[in-house]
Amino acid sequence: MPASEITYTPLTPERWPDFEALFGARGACAGCWCMYWRLSRSQLTAQAGDGNRLNMHALVHTGEEPGILAYAGYQPVGWCAVGPRESFPTLGRSRILKPVDDQPVWSVVCFFVARLSRRQGLTVGLLKAAAEFAKKNGARIIEGYPVEPREGKAPDVFVFTGLARAFQQAGFVEVARRSETRPIMRLGL
Repeated sequence: MPASEITYTPLTPERWPDFEALFGARGACAGCWCMYWRLSRSQLTAQAGDGNRLNMHALVHTGEEPGILAYAGYQPVGWCAVGPRESFPTLGRSRILKPVDDQPVWSVVCFFVARLSRRQGLTVGLLKAAAEFAKKNGARIIEGYPVEPREGKAPDVFVFTGLARAFQQAGFVEVARRSETRPIMRLGL
């Protein structure tokens, strides 16, 4: 489907069934249900699968909109987790992804794209939609933590935070790099 026909909308309680359909029975990746950045490693592992699904369900039903869904027609085809950096405590425990400065930022931490919709530029569209969503909610800076594989290619499962080239295409610029393969990229809103 052409990029111009893809629509983007925040995940709300009414759209929960679409999120579940996109993530499938396995919860996208090993039962994560996009809770990787929100929980300690031990919590994430202990409740992999249904426990993580229930936690994300509860989060969505509090009224928080934890990310953006992409649709091809009525079919959910992609996901991008975005929110204020403090929504993702795991970032605070990372030496590589620690804050660049004291500016308040929103963070893009995860993508999931349906297999048949991959490699079609959907991540760039999701990034642009996430930036608009963040701006609408008062953010002045949005940042992400993509990977930049050494050989230029990595299996899909290892690029759930996105690829640096997609962030570049969406207008983000590198502001820090504490690891050879892990830039921190920002976009002013």
